[in-house]
Amino acid sequence: MIQKINKFKYTAAVIALAAGLSACGEKAEQKGAQSSGDKAVEQTQQQSENKRIAQFFEDSFKRQMALSPIAAMRLGIKGYESDWGDFSVAGEAADLALAKTLLAELKEFKYQSLNQQNQLNYDLFKMTMERSIDRYQWRDHDYPINQMFGTHSFIPTHMLNVMRIKTAEDAENYLKKLSGVEKLLADVTAGLKRRASKGVMPPKFVFPMVIQSTENILKGQPFTTEGADNLLLADFKKKIAKAKLDNSDDLIARAVEILSGPYKRGYDGLLAELKAQASVATTDDGVWKLPDGDAYYKANLAMHTTTDLTADEVHNIGLKHVERIHNEMKDIMKKVGFKGSLKEFFEYTRTDAKFYYPNTDEGRQAYLKEATAMIDRMQAKAPEYFDLMPKAKLEVRKVEAFREKAAGKAFYQGPSLDGSRPGYYYANLYDMAAMPIYQMEALAYHEGVPGHHFQIAIAQELPDVPMFRRLSRFTAYSEGWGLYTEELGKDMGFYTDPYSDFGRLAMELWRACRLVVDTGMHQKRWTREQAIDYLMENTPNPKSDVVKAIERYIVMPGQATAYMIGKLKIMELRTMAMKELGDQFDWRGFHRAVLENGIIPLSMLEENVKNWIETVKK
Repeated sequence: MIQKINKFKYTAAVIALAAGLSACGEKAEQKGAQSSGDKAVEQTQQQSENKRIAQFFEDSFKRQMALSPIAAMRLGIKGYESDWGDFSVAGEAADLALAKTLLAELKEFKYQSLNQQNQLNYDLFKMTMERSIDRYQWRDHDYPINQMFGTHSFIPTHMLNVMRIKTAEDAENYLKKLSGVEKLLADVTAGLKRRASKGVMPPKFVFPMVIQSTENILKGQPFTTEGADNLLLADFKKKIAKAKLDNSDDLIARAVEILSGPYKRGYDGLLAELKAQASVATTDDGVWKLPDGDAYYKANLAMHTTTDLTADEVHNIGLKHVERIHNEMKDIMKKVGFKGSLKEFFEYTRTDAKFYYPNTDEGRQAYLKEATAMIDRMQAKAPEYFDLMPKAKLEVRKVEAFREKAAGKAFYQGPSLDGSRPGYYYANLYDMAAMPIYQMEALAYHEGVPGHHFQIAIAQELPDVPMFRRLSRFTAYSEGWGLYTEELGKDMGFYTDPYSDFGRLAMELWRACRLVVDTGMHQKRWTREQAIDYLMENTPNPKSDVVKAIERYIVMPGQATAYMIGKLKIMELRTMAMKELGDQFDWRGFHRAVLENGIIPLSMLEENVKNWIETVKK
């Protein structure tokens, strides 16, 4: 659309100039020369404005990273190795102040003087800052410590996976980071107390899990006199041994002192508060119980879906697609010759041993091996459907023991910006009965290739775009793409086993049901038990899977709705492109149009795809 407008303006200017030359002779030539001079001045001003805003985006990112050292380190940015950042009230206020300052500075730029790419940058940056400012009012409505994630489990994960030791300075930074845990957890604990004073606490079921996972973090020496080393002490010893540092004995002694001192004090304070809240927590699960809970949920739906859909609309979309997927599953039942009802088929796939690897170390290793092979096969096929693929590698990993009991089924962690660390597809193999073989393909495509790995790694590798664009996160796009790639695998010729195709449908059904149960609990006041019963009745997933999922949706209100809403939009855009382009439709071109601008709101994605369609038509 923008190209058409620019072309029209250029053509109109040429016609007007030609008419002027015919009518006015020499005066027209003078005006043309003057116009040419004015145009040169305008072009110079535009170049200056585009250069100036590019510098603004770069400086803004540095200012944001200064307040977010954890994020900086995860991205492989140097200079933040010893700091956790400020998690206090003052730190939150500083984040808000910076967002307001950056938004005000952004508005000083002349939008019409920016090129097309910088206008997109402007719009996205403005939206991001406005969203950050708007979310500040809800800063105490979340549950920063829960069974899915939290600072308590993030700390050891960060130390294990991100903190590297190659030099003596690296070892010192590691120890400083350990020492800083006391202040970090004191701030987080104060935040929990503040939320509780406002009536914001997780439901009762959360506390036994987070208390246990926190206590697990303090297992082993030096917290106990016997047994193996604590996971962080073992990690520190391993890393300094590999670095071959001269003063390793002294470094280990200091690590022991810090772990048993400030590190443990930080966790002890957190544990005391968690246990105190556990004694008074209620069994009300939906966020309707919170102050202004209905408004909070509405804000969450808008943020996660990047739409203005109401809770009722989301709920009804879910019901519609649950019915559609059930019918597709019945077709597969016929294909495999199963005699019985859909509910009986669900029970069969839940319980028959042939659908699961053994709940042993050998079974877990077999799962990881096959998941890696699936991704390798998809990677080999991908060039036929993608001409934009990431440079970063992908590694399949088992979720670590200290967090596997509480962690989700599977998830993705992006690579570092400097290429030193690959992307990770984590599979939770704590209970193999929750990881059916027939869902492996869809799960690997969603979390790995061409799902989150393509999407996030490509976004981080985008050339000539501001860093905030490369790192932006819009759930409906991100998770919508992940779910879209599950079905894309079928378009690419995979899911040759009917049961594997059933697994794909089972995972899509899961996302459709999310629309129903998430809105059910948080807007329609369903109980946790009602939501569990709905998933057990309508999906093939085992009870353990269902309970963990419902508990996830409770502590992350609205987030789970983004998957299906985002996927439906991408499918809608693909169908539109196929219809309008016919034989001109190209899979690689469509996927480039979806991926080449990074992670964006659904409205901007639609505009990008429409622009691509118009370009192909020319």
